[in-house]
Amino acid sequence: MGVLDGYRVVDLSIAMAGPLAAMRLGDLGADVIKVEPTRGEWQRGAPAGGAGGNQVNPSFLSLNRNKRSLAVDLKSPSGRQVVHELVRGADVFLQNYRPGVAERLGMDYESIRALKPDVVYVSISGYGETGPYAARPGQDLLLQAMSGAMYSVGRESDPPLPSGTYAIDAITAYTAFEGALAALLHRERTGEGQLVSVNMLDAAIAVQMQELSVFTVGKVPQRRGAQPHGHTYIRAPYGVFATSDGYLALAMPPLDALGEVLDLPWLSGLDDHVAGHEQRDEITAAVRDRLTGKPTAEWLELLGKAGIWAGPVYSYADLLDDEQVRHNGSFVTYEHPTEGEVTTPGFPYRFSATPPRVRRGAPVVGQHSREILASLGYDGEQIDRLADEGVVACSAD
Repeated sequence: MGVLDGYRVVDLSIAMAGPLAAMRLGDLGADVIKVEPTRGEWQRGAPAGGAGGNQVNPSFLSLNRNKRSLAVDLKSPSGRQVVHELVRGADVFLQNYRPGVAERLGMDYESIRALKPDVVYVSISGYGETGPYAARPGQDLLLQAMSGAMYSVGRESDPPLPSGTYAIDAITAYTAFEGALAALLHRERTGEGQLVSVNMLDAAIAVQMQELSVFTVGKVPQRRGAQPHGHTYIRAPYGVFATSDGYLALAMPPLDALGEVLDLPWLSGLDDHVAGHEQRDEITAAVRDRLTGKPTAEWLELLGKAGIWAGPVYSYADLLDDEQVRHNGSFVTYEHPTEGEVTTPGFPYRFSATPPRVRRGAPVVGQHSREILASLGYDGEQIDRLADEGVVACSAD
């Protein structure tokens, strides 16, 4: 039994931000019904990083566990009726359609609220529901570029540098997840449902609250220097440095302690916060040159003894082999009917009384259509007729 056991979520979202938010609700015990086209969500078959899977790509598997699939044609009146009936027993309705699509399908907030007045309706968009950019595609890299974050890392000679993860998608997903939980709490207290609107642009701005405040309040511009640096607003040395056999990450060490470890006595006479910014390139170059003289493990031992924040730079293979990752159970493994054994990132939270668990893997298209329709009162003959008409898709029993 999970924290959200007994709650039902109707998930009409695609790609990453919406499905990840819905999956987190499912991880906490909610019954998440993924409503997808009769041929399946497009991401099922879109290769991810060159990995296609047997029938389903790994990205889809990673974003859709703990869900049931209802494959239905929302362009047909009968299909819309099925989803409307589902809504009457739902607690959360989540969608990330482009502007105007929800209205055309009768899945907008007003239509859904008319069916379930206390529903928590979560709408995710790229730039907001209205305004000059409302119709623009909300894609992670485009939002990273617009957010200003790409000028907070690297050298002045570098182009703007994107994150190595779909950072804005993930931030938006967790914003939507948080909003859904808060709205459910409000409903528990008042009996009132509401519309929760989340957009990627505001999420990208909000997560930079420190950086943007340094700019807006402190009036300090983003200044990238001649040396690679991890963040424009953090003093040197800060970033990834080569060693004789690999790399290590070094974060804001006290310059006197660092000077002692690296045998750079001139560092000891510098003010961490003044020189760390004003002499950023000089300090970074000296540290970068010195760290190439020993292997990573030796440097990490020396830096650790001096109380300096430093750590290894992992590949994915290194990450999976890390003893703390294994101890935490950071990844989960389950059997999938077409993909075999699937291992994906697990749960980012712990509950002593209601721990999250994998109750089901990512569904195949329409795997639960019959089950869900039967729960809505459709008999076998009616379900067969809807399947024959192409209104719903049902996987082989």
